[in-house]
Amino acid sequence: MKYTRPIVLSIAGFDPCGGAGVLADTKTFEQHQCLGMAVISGITKQVEDRFISVEWVDPHKIIDDIRPLFEKYTIEIVKIGIIENLNTIQTVVNFLKLQNPNVKIVWDPVLAASSGFKLMNALNQDTLNSVLQKIYLVTPNVNEARTLSGDSNETTGAEFLASLCHVLLKGGHSHENEGTDFLFADKKKIKIEKRTNHVVYPKHGSGCILSSAIAAELAIGNDLESACKNAKEYVEKILNSNPNLLAYHVA
Repeated sequence: MKYTRPIVLSIAGFDPCGGAGVLADTKTFEQHQCLGMAVISGITKQVEDRFISVEWVDPHKIIDDIRPLFEKYTIEIVKIGIIENLNTIQTVVNFLKLQNPNVKIVWDPVLAASSGFKLMNALNQDTLNSVLQKIYLVTPNVNEARTLSGDSNETTGAEFLASLCHVLLKGGHSHENEGTDFLFADKKKIKIEKRTNHVVYPKHGSGCILSSAIAAELAIGNDLESACKNAKEYVEKILNSNPNLLAYHVA
């Protein structure tokens, strides 16, 4: 069966309040004129300002849920969100590449919830490097870039990660470049600044939404730089959509 919209798959957590995870991802995909699909990697207990717990899904169950989607549909873009550990993401990424060697994977490496709840602890560097070499884009914030790279400086850390895959270093937690992102791709460092000077309201799940917007932008045919810039503009719209922590998704 042929659909006129490109299909984008989210492999991420289930957030009951809908601000993050697969619910936020599929809302974003649909706003970008894509057909959103989802496989759950973890079932969370949380609300917009409190993360309580997560029940992780076994990697074999994740693969069992992915398999029929690739058997039925053409999937070129996959976004990965929270996932239990590096062994699980390695298993999932390897399976995705077997289903479609050309699939582009966007990984939002959520290592901790915004409330401080740790989601991924042990990081074996060899396993991480192996995973990143199969990833198209990784989207860490400054703290995640330091952790993933083992470098105390987020910029040099991002440059190291960029030797393995494309990197979008998010500036939301940066003291030096707050609100400014940097794309490290093809040996270039591209500055992506916010487009509005309006007051913005923080949103639960904004990182999930940014990475899923990038995935959708890639699916509709935009190049990586344009995808990152357009996705940032989309996130600025949802930040301004209302003063509360849960976003209204607006086109």
